[in-house]
Amino acid sequence: MKMIRLLILLLFSIALLAAPAVANYGMAISPEICLECHDDVVSPIKYGQSVHGQNACTSCHVEVTSLEAHTSGELMPSAPKCAKCHAKEATEHYSSVHMLNDISCADCHDDVHIHNYWKNDKTKIIAKCTNCHTDHEDYKSSVHGVAVLAGNQDSAACSDCHNLHQIQAIGDPDNHATREFHTLVCLKCHDDKEMMDRNGVFNVAVSTYMESYHGKNYRLGFPEKVAGCADCHGSHNVLPQDNPQSMVNEANLVKTCAQCHPDASELFTMFYAHGDMTDRANYPVLYWTFIAMTGLLIGTFAVFWIHTLLWMVRGFVENRQQLAALHHGKSVVHVSEPHKQYARFKARHIILHLTVIISFLGLTLTGIPLKFSTQQWAQTLMNFYGGSEYAGLIHRGCAVITFYYFVSALVLSFDFLFIRKDIKGVWLQRLFGPDSLCPNLRDIKDVTAMVKWFLFMGPKPTFERWTYWEKFDFLAVFWGMFAIGGSGLMLWFPELFGLFLPGWAFNVATIIHSDEALLATGFIFTVHFFNTHGRPEKFPMDFVIFNGQISKEEFIEERGDQWKRYEEEGRTEELACKRVSGPIFDMFFKTFGYLALFTGIACLILMIFAFMAGGGH
Repeated sequence: MKMIRLLILLLFSIALLAAPAVANYGMAISPEICLECHDDVVSPIKYGQSVHGQNACTSCHVEVTSLEAHTSGELMPSAPKCAKCHAKEATEHYSSVHMLNDISCADCHDDVHIHNYWKNDKTKIIAKCTNCHTDHEDYKSSVHGVAVLAGNQDSAACSDCHNLHQIQAIGDPDNHATREFHTLVCLKCHDDKEMMDRNGVFNVAVSTYMESYHGKNYRLGFPEKVAGCADCHGSHNVLPQDNPQSMVNEANLVKTCAQCHPDASELFTMFYAHGDMTDRANYPVLYWTFIAMTGLLIGTFAVFWIHTLLWMVRGFVENRQQLAALHHGKSVVHVSEPHKQYARFKARHIILHLTVIISFLGLTLTGIPLKFSTQQWAQTLMNFYGGSEYAGLIHRGCAVITFYYFVSALVLSFDFLFIRKDIKGVWLQRLFGPDSLCPNLRDIKDVTAMVKWFLFMGPKPTFERWTYWEKFDFLAVFWGMFAIGGSGLMLWFPELFGLFLPGWAFNVATIIHSDEALLATGFIFTVHFFNTHGRPEKFPMDFVIFNGQISKEEFIEERGDQWKRYEEEGRTEELACKRVSGPIFDMFFKTFGYLALFTGIACLILMIFAFMAGGGH
């Protein structure tokens, strides 16, 4: 027996000497001495070959500083002080859920005397974790578990999601940290396109999720308000879609969606969770909707921005020409009582316009953070509102105001066509008459004359009661209510519309709502603002919409044909104002008007910045 022990000690000494660097650290007692008693616990061969083989026994059992005290039982070692060498791991473990539950290093690393480097073999991680976490055995049969056990080191093991040592408590399933975790850990791998391509996995899952309402809220910092990856696909039990047990299997989709949408129907589940509007082959409906909306955006902006640019240049030139004429003592326009005020709008028109301004700015301010969710300013705006939930409430409140003024416009249109006594003719004559906002043949003449003026080929035209660009603005309300309002209602009440519409209709509605809103905001803050306030004739603001009054000089200069018609009918003095608007009224509404104007310009600048940064989706 003594010969065997001597041989073991000799082999252990050789193993230590053969190590790259013999560890004298902690050599209070020679390892050979320890093995005389503990050879039944520690194999010198295996220990010498382990990752700890360069360390003496007292490197870990630091309390044992006296052999005599130890053998007498007075000095017994406590748990090894792993932190002496493994400071980083120990720090991570100290703040982990394992530490809070009194799980020490040795509970996982119980093979410390024969421990070898795991060489990133994830099967060892799974084996170690499932020793205790037996309730997650379903992981082994998941797409991740099967792949790891088959030797695919790209697939997710326990440590890929939960870390090795810094394991955090999942906690309340509805709190912010947990909701964020359920998506964040998935992004680590699924956002790696090279890894996804290497494994033949759907590689646009992250981008399509981030472009959805769910993903935008997640990116803005409110994952607790929307569905994350694990809500639809599961966490440990992620299975292929064709597996009957998969949460995203066709047979289980209603149940999966019902977690957030209790009244989800089978039609509702036809929603493309990862629909890619640029993928013509797989999502033709989304692709052609995207193409149509893009064409509408480009076409509308191209026409009206060119119109605006030409007007800006021509108006500036004309202003200089008029100034030069006045400089030489030539009066440009001869009008008696040029500053006498006439009524252009009634109180109901002013109130209607105020509701348009308030609702439109409210919708814009709460909508653009979602549209441009990648931007830091979008997150700041959303936090200012108190989160996406409150922003959504404001957005829907402004939508209600929008429906109010739309209905009001319908009522006013009905009154104009069928009830008012001051308009001549039957409804069809009224519809295409000079006081109507409906386009007619006169508008073709006006557009032609305006283009000639732009190109210095003719005089500046005068107009009837409504110009062609004002008619376009009015009709845009009806188109906008169909496009933005209709799609917005679908997205507001998806479960209701999901009872009779297929789920992919919500994908279509999202594209239309987003792009039409972009068209509306871009048009209002560039074209409309210029036409009403920014053109040289009106800069910096046309106040008529707030007090309803226009000077005689402006009336004749801009709407000379209307003035002539009213003169012939003897109606001009009917429009003469008995008094001008007061200073307090003017100050209040001019302040409101400038705030609205500057708010719109600020939104425009933010949008331009976002597009330049590549953040428009």
